[in-house]
Amino acid sequence: MGAAMFNEPSQPLHPTDAVLSKARFYPHFLEDAEKPACMLVLPGGGYSGVSHQEGPPVAAWFNSMGIAAAVLEYTVNRVDEPEPELYPQPQQQALYAMRYLRANADELNIDPNRIGVIGFSAGGHLCACTSQGFDRADWLLDPDGTLGDTSARPDASILSYAVLSASDFMHVGSFKNLLGPDVTKEQAEALGWEKHINPNSPPTFLWHTAADAGVPVENTYLMAMGLQANGTPHEVHVFPEGAHGLGLVSIGNRRQPGTDQWRALAENWLMRLGF
Repeated sequence: MGAAMFNEPSQPLHPTDAVLSKARFYPHFLEDAEKPACMLVLPGGGYSGVSHQEGPPVAAWFNSMGIAAAVLEYTVNRVDEPEPELYPQPQQQALYAMRYLRANADELNIDPNRIGVIGFSAGGHLCACTSQGFDRADWLLDPDGTLGDTSARPDASILSYAVLSASDFMHVGSFKNLLGPDVTKEQAEALGWEKHINPNSPPTFLWHTAADAGVPVENTYLMAMGLQANGTPHEVHVFPEGAHGLGLVSIGNRRQPGTDQWRALAENWLMRLGF
C-alpha cells in the first residue's frame, strides 16, 4: 500500500498479502497541517463485526483536534463469512498498520514519534494487543521487506470499555469469535492483558461505565491495576451511568450526561502527552 494511492475512501491494508489484504484502511489525514500526531482507530464489534459509529466519527473527532487518524477495518468472524482460524489475523493487521504509518510518516505528513491507538470494546482488546504485544514476532508481518526495524509500539493507547480480561469478568463472546468456539481457559488467559503487561507499554487512558452490562467494568479495573504494578503511566475514568457501546457519547440513545466527559478528558490527556 503506497501513500500516493489514497484516492479512494478506503483500500486494502496490503494489495496482495493473504492476511493483510483482508483488512481495509480508511485514511483521515490532514493535508494542511505540519506533521501532526496520528491515531489508529480500532472499532468494536465482538470480533464478529466492525462498528461504524466507533470508526469514522472517531477519526473525525481526532481531525477536529488537529490530529490525523486512520480507521482499520480488521478481519472478523462474520456469521455469513466465518473465519474459523481468525486468530492472529486481527493482531497481525493492527501491528502492520502501526508500522506502516510510522514507516511512511513523511509521505503521509504525520509525526512518526506521535502515533497512538484507540480501541472500543473488542477493538479495545485489539488495542491492548497492539499496546502490549507490539514486539511479538508472530504478529509482525512484513511481506515486502520494507519495514525493517520499524516499531509497532504506539506512543499512546486509549482503551474504551475494552475487552481486556480472561478472568471471571471475561467477555466470552469476543474470545470465542477470536479464538474459536472451543477456546480453552489457557488460550484465553494468554490474551488476558492485565496479567501480561509489557514492561515498555505506552501511556494508557482507560474509560468505562459501571453500568456496562456487556463488558464488565472490572475489565478496566483489573487492567489499571496491572498497569500500576508495571509502573505504566495511566489515567482511568469510570462513569456511573451508560450502556455498553457508547462511542463518542454524542448521538441519539448513546447520549449520556456525565459520561460524555470522556472526550474532553482524553483530549486533555493527549495534549499533555504532546499530541
